[in-house]
Amino acid sequence: MRRTLMIILLVLVPIAVFTAMIAADRTFGAPGRGRNYVIRVVLPPAGGLVGLPRIMGPPDASRPLVVIDPGHGGQDPGASGGGMQEKALTLRLATALREELLRQGGVRVAMTRDDDRYLMLDERSSIARRLGADLFLSIHADSIAEGDARGASVYTLSEKGSSQTAARFAARENQSDTINGIAFSETTDTVGSILLGLSQRGTQTRSNSFANLILREIGTRFHLRDTDVQSAAFVVLKSPDLPSALMETGYISSSQDRAVLTSDEGRAFFSQATTRAIRAYFARQTVR
Repeated sequence: MRRTLMIILLVLVPIAVFTAMIAADRTFGAPGRGRNYVIRVVLPPAGGLVGLPRIMGPPDASRPLVVIDPGHGGQDPGASGGGMQEKALTLRLATALREELLRQGGVRVAMTRDDDRYLMLDERSSIARRLGADLFLSIHADSIAEGDARGASVYTLSEKGSSQTAARFAARENQSDTINGIAFSETTDTVGSILLGLSQRGTQTRSNSFANLILREIGTRFHLRDTDVQSAAFVVLKSPDLPSALMETGYISSSQDRAVLTSDEGRAFFSQATTRAIRAYFARQTVR
């Protein structure tokens, strides 16, 4: 009798342990209980295009069109610091700039995103091209794990970074198209291949002119990390016939920069100064 009981226990105990493991996994590992094992990313169909945003401003197609690109979004939060995420900060700054441009009039404005959605880098520049934009500005903020770096910078496209900091920043921003180590677009050859086109069309010259105007205007009040225009291989700036710049508004990891960028006064100055730069850029293009 004792031998029979031992045999039964030897069979039933492993089964009971296995059943308990399955039950525990289904109970404590189920969605909604704080453990998400799968991240779902909604991507457009192969070969598909994202919808175009609404163009705001004068109903006159001859007026110049500015496309503002708030960096990051959706499951790509970007940099973070002090409880603030880059994707939220850039959207607030971009919205303030759009409203100031519309208030002053004379230009049309569109934003690549006006909510918390994910866009791949190719889609951002594609939106601007498909809309027939005259100017493209991508808005970002940087962060640093150690040290007290702060200040704004403005970038244009180049095959090689103008500095190690510029190259590092571009590499981080270009990772927006990478999720869990998987790259959703192959762009390593694209940037280099369009540089000749940039030179031939004079787009690089116009991009640098715009970037310098931004530095001139924001430098009257914003702390600048770099007083000269920087350059790096930013995928989001790769449109060959569209003057483009990327503005790093400051370090979200810096309490000083963060205090300015999240304040009503700082946002107002940013929008007004950048609007002056945009209007000055178009004025220069008109007289040529």
